[in-house]
Amino acid sequence: MPTRATFSLDELSAEIPTKFDEAQKSLANHRKNCVALHKLHVQASKVKDSGRRDESILKGELVFGDIFIDMINRTLAMKKGAFADRIVRFVGSYVKMVNDKIIEDRTPGDQEEETFASRFVTRLLEWLFQGFKAKNKMVRQRSIQLVIEMMANIGEIDESTYNQLRNNLIERLCDKEPLIRAHAAVALSKLVGTEDLEELRQGEKTCLDLLLECVQYDTAAEVRRAALINLPVTPETLPVIITRTRDTDTLTRKLAYSSVLEPKLGHPRHLTIAQREDIARVGLGDREGVVRVAAAKMITKWLDIAMSEPDPHGQIPQTWVGDDGGVMKGFINFLAFFDVVGPGEVIAVDAMISVFTTRPTLLDAFVFNDDFWADLSPESAVLARVFVDQCLESKSENRLEDSSIPVVTAFAFHIQEAYNALLSLMQEMDFLNVGEPDDEESEAREEELAKKELILGELLRIALKLDYMDEIGRRKVFSVVKDMLAHPHLPPGLIEHCLDALSKILPSERELIRIVVEIIIELRDDDDAEPAIDDNFDGSRSDITQSSRRERSIRRSKVRQEMTPEEQQQNDLTDMRCLVLCIGMLERVNGTFEDNSTLEGVLTDLIVPAVKRKELALREKGLVALGLCCLIARNMATNSFQLFLNQVQTAPEDLKLKVLQIVFDMLIMYDHEFLGRSEQVSHQIVSFIVQTLDSEESPVIQCVLCIGICKLLLSGQVTDTKVLLSLVLTYISPSTMDNAELKQCLSYFFPVYCYSSRENQYRMQSIFINAFDLATRMHEDLEEEQKEDPRLVSLHQFGLLMIDWTDMTKLVEKVPPPKLTDRNPHADLAVCLLLALYDSERTDEICKAYCQILGQLQFSPSKDALELDNRTVLKLHILVENLQKQCPFDDASLDRIFKRIKDHFRKAFGRRLEGIDPGRYVDAEFEKFYEELGMEMPQATGEPIVEEPLQEEQTIESVVPAEESDAEEEEPDGAR
Repeated sequence: MPTRATFSLDELSAEIPTKFDEAQKSLANHRKNCVALHKLHVQASKVKDSGRRDESILKGELVFGDIFIDMINRTLAMKKGAFADRIVRFVGSYVKMVNDKIIEDRTPGDQEEETFASRFVTRLLEWLFQGFKAKNKMVRQRSIQLVIEMMANIGEIDESTYNQLRNNLIERLCDKEPLIRAHAAVALSKLVGTEDLEELRQGEKTCLDLLLECVQYDTAAEVRRAALINLPVTPETLPVIITRTRDTDTLTRKLAYSSVLEPKLGHPRHLTIAQREDIARVGLGDREGVVRVAAAKMITKWLDIAMSEPDPHGQIPQTWVGDDGGVMKGFINFLAFFDVVGPGEVIAVDAMISVFTTRPTLLDAFVFNDDFWADLSPESAVLARVFVDQCLESKSENRLEDSSIPVVTAFAFHIQEAYNALLSLMQEMDFLNVGEPDDEESEAREEELAKKELILGELLRIALKLDYMDEIGRRKVFSVVKDMLAHPHLPPGLIEHCLDALSKILPSERELIRIVVEIIIELRDDDDAEPAIDDNFDGSRSDITQSSRRERSIRRSKVRQEMTPEEQQQNDLTDMRCLVLCIGMLERVNGTFEDNSTLEGVLTDLIVPAVKRKELALREKGLVALGLCCLIARNMATNSFQLFLNQVQTAPEDLKLKVLQIVFDMLIMYDHEFLGRSEQVSHQIVSFIVQTLDSEESPVIQCVLCIGICKLLLSGQVTDTKVLLSLVLTYISPSTMDNAELKQCLSYFFPVYCYSSRENQYRMQSIFINAFDLATRMHEDLEEEQKEDPRLVSLHQFGLLMIDWTDMTKLVEKVPPPKLTDRNPHADLAVCLLLALYDSERTDEICKAYCQILGQLQFSPSKDALELDNRTVLKLHILVENLQKQCPFDDASLDRIFKRIKDHFRKAFGRRLEGIDPGRYVDAEFEKFYEELGMEMPQATGEPIVEEPLQEEQTIESVVPAEESDAEEEEPDGAR
């Protein structure tokens, strides 16, 4: 290093390149070379142009800057590589050092003034701005990378340079190269918050607004990722960040959790409850495992935060013992992040399970003493239930013993206490008599009632997992649950849990039916007395289902016409409750209707009258109950089927939804009685369903119809191609673009249906031309805005989908192996497309689409595809060779496309065609074929050839002539 006394600007041209040469070899020497460069820079900055009177001309700075820029210029056009990346890092490190030194040397009170460092940075930036607009994409990319490295420690720049920087970066956000747009987004993120909003023009977007647009709308995933990772997490940006948890790119979804929400969010209470539930549900339910893992890590961090803070609601008892490290209290705080009393309970449970999966040792910390059960909150009740479920699922029954879960007898008393608390609150609210006014106090009581209901429901769900070898405890639980079901105002959400508990306790379905029917009789009793359940029940008896109650009918003593309006209203409410009980009971019955004679009275006196009622709510419950009866009574199903079909035509949307579900359940349950009875009956039923789908406008009903039809097609009960055509048109129809559930259902169904069997692929292939023509008409009727909608399935996309669905190499089951008489769907599709091209009325646009599809078909000889028979090869040859003669194209581009198809076909089958004599394939089929093309049929030259099926021990490869196999090996391009 030359000393100051001997320093000469001429030596910069040798010293600076040396430092850059060392810097590109390793990152380890960057610090040393930056120090050396800075010394040179300081010395050069003191050299002025002695030949000028104006001493402000800093010749040394100019020379240093020229050589420095020249060194950078040599790396700009370099493609990806470590050498250029190290130079970028080196430049960023040097800019940082230059600015840091200026700040260190500045004494307090000094005014900020222009320095050699600020002049150097400004000049370097202005030079790099020129690279932003270079034609070479690598120059543009390296220029932006250098600016990004400099921006973190760029120091103070003047307003003009700042505006140039901002405008150039905004312009690069529209670059055609995704990687450059990504770098521009990273650089622009460093300017967020530095803008003076008052100086922006009216309507001009801020840097933050532009980044938010990149995150949502850029077509390249790497650009969205770059903008997402560099977005600040604020209340303004959080809604946009949350949308990326549903991004189409897997890595973007993962980074939304692992690189944005987990490290930057801080406390989960910065999100609303709805936002917390949304990102937890979406992340834990993602189809990709890496995204689920990232979401689980974020949620586990939420637990750590919850364990470190005190109880926010004061709901956690302070007398717990055995809680290791506050785990249980932390979980209760954690559950408070979700709305466990509402629909958020399912999401909260999933979140807890993900934590247990990530940290299974936390289960060892749980101890449930008496104080825990004495003061239950919704969160603690959910915590106990999930703990029990998780222990049983992981087969860790010893943990249940170690955690002091009460035995069934003690647990029955806890259920009784929770039920008493619920009844006490209901009485306090005057729930049985007069409703409360709509005020804050009433809302608070309603919320408290919902909490009590949740607690009792969770206890009943835990009761399902207990050991009922204790007879006394079993009787106690039975008594409490039966009493709950008999209460006329028990919240409907608890009925299902009570019936589940009864199903677990009772020895048979017959006993469950008997008990529920007894409860229905009590509820429908016309006496004014309070309903009493089995006053003679003796808990000491071993058979808990025995009762000395006299047998009574479910039928009321008064007919409806004899009742007052108040009695009619009360009876309607009672009937609704009885129907809900009946439906819940029937859902748990697997035996036949004939085996349970008790159901006769329920059907005659409760269900059938409800079906005949004009009130929609009662009729809906009655029809659902009747449908469940039909599923266990074959004769009843055949007699009632027409009733349900009639309801489909006249019922409002909510009722039609239920009725259609019943119809499809009956069709699947009783195949022979309906779709298998006769072709005429089957045709009538299927036609009715298809017509309903075509005319239905409700998205929910459309989805139910599609799901039902898909089940019938997958089960093989329906094989009519008209049904398949209707589903395909529904899938691509513009009218269903907004029906995401229907789209998802059909997107899953078509591949599963087609890949499951060859016959299904034949059916799909057979409808293609008709479906494509109808789809073309749909698109012709659309407006320009609709055609540009990305959700719309274009004709080209539809063709690609059909090619994929009919690709026989994707069949799941390839056993038994194909026979020679089996068809190749792609070959048959090629024949159909070529025949369609002979139709002169088809437009050039449609012909072009057909030719593009032909070019994508896989019917050439290959190991995975079925070998074509000679008849099919001959048909394809005749169609390909004569198309341009019989029906020439008007468009030269079509001729070029078709020529490539013809060349490909000749290369694949040329040698084989030499051994095929068209005269030996003269029969009725070919006569019709030639007539359709308007060609003369060749003279017969011998006996017609009949293709023989393969023997069972043969394979496709064994019947291919040796010379053909050799030809395939010699010409791999032809077999592609």
